[in-house]
Amino acid sequence: MAEQAENRDRVPGALPSQRRGREESLDERADRMWADLLQELRVAQTGVQILFGVLLIAVFQPVFTSLGDADRALYIAAVTLGAATVGALIGPVSLHRMVTGRHIKPQTVALASRMAKAGIIMLAATVTLTLLLLLRIALDDTFALCLTAAIATWLVTLWFLLPAWARRHYSPGG
Repeated sequence: MAEQAENRDRVPGALPSQRRGREESLDERADRMWADLLQELRVAQTGVQILFGVLLIAVFQPVFTSLGDADRALYIAAVTLGAATVGALIGPVSLHRMVTGRHIKPQTVALASRMAKAGIIMLAATVTLTLLLLLRIALDDTFALCLTAAIATWLVTLWFLLPAWARRHYSPGG
């Protein structure tokens, strides 16, 4: 019996000699990871909802009628991507609600995590498009593009490169 419980709680694909950092069952780990993911989503959802709200009301501003074709295309791309971002960052909550009680929490956490990662990628793109649109209205196109590229690089560095580096650098045995 004890051996069956030990096998059930073992990380899939892990060698018998490998140990996780915590002594927790797969269900406990899924519960912890779900709670962590919810905290992360609260931060991201607030930001994307504010950004998306601003984009939605921009079309009703008088200056919108004076936008050229390129700026309208940027606006449409930003709003559309913003809507998809909202969906990706709220999707994990819907997923959880729809599968609650089915005893698939580890799989739910894995799917929700993928949705959150996709949402963060789309959020970076939405911020970049929105910034480019706003800066093109306020500044010379070349300077707007340079500032937007700098901020996009900053976001990629903070949101993707630094975490990838930390994952490799601080991994056990690395």
